[in-house]
Amino acid sequence: MGKNQAPKISSAKIGAAIFSLPWLDIVVGIWKLAKNPWTQMSDQGMYEVIDYRSTLELLDKHGRRARLNKLERVRYLQNNIMAYQDQAWGDGKILVNYKCSPGVVVDQYRPGNKTYILISLRDIRKRGAIDEFHIQWEQQNGFKRQKEQWSTEIRHRTKRLRLEIIFPKARPPLRAWLVEYLRKRTRPLGQESKRQLPDGRWMVWWETGKPRFHEEYILKWEW
Repeated sequence: MGKNQAPKISSAKIGAAIFSLPWLDIVVGIWKLAKNPWTQMSDQGMYEVIDYRSTLELLDKHGRRARLNKLERVRYLQNNIMAYQDQAWGDGKILVNYKCSPGVVVDQYRPGNKTYILISLRDIRKRGAIDEFHIQWEQQNGFKRQKEQWSTEIRHRTKRLRLEIIFPKARPPLRAWLVEYLRKRTRPLGQESKRQLPDGRWMVWWETGKPRFHEEYILKWEW
């Protein structure tokens, strides 16, 4: 080899050197997250929801009084879980006579248009443990318009979702429809999603398996 002649390096050695660099793993990780960000984020939650049912009861024909009942059956995905977070929003006065089981409310805060409720479990949950939360609160002067709505946002990986609205006997729903906010989709709810209860009140419902992560499902109605 001459004095000024550069050493020859094979293409195989160059490729091996490039693929051994640590930044390549970083780039691949960013690409995977960008390709499917919601899947990556949903896998990092503290728990998954096995069954979620939200029932809104309109207690008078003027929409001045309402009661919300939620059932959430969750399976914990991490160890050492000591608290659970609920959230609420709506018109009028919300979170009246708030109740939950299991757990005890230890804090509430409102960073924006939602109120977050921190519930202490009073125990430590291990990965794989299951809790069934029963939550109830009342709302005043929240549904006084002829056209109203109630929404539920999917914040955790969820296997089953059911939304119900119960109307007073004296004021049944005239029509109802479901809106998927992120997908910009609207579908009318027909007679198969409406029935009269034994006490004379009316129920409208909608349910699905594996609702979309981060989607906001909105039940709208005219009454």
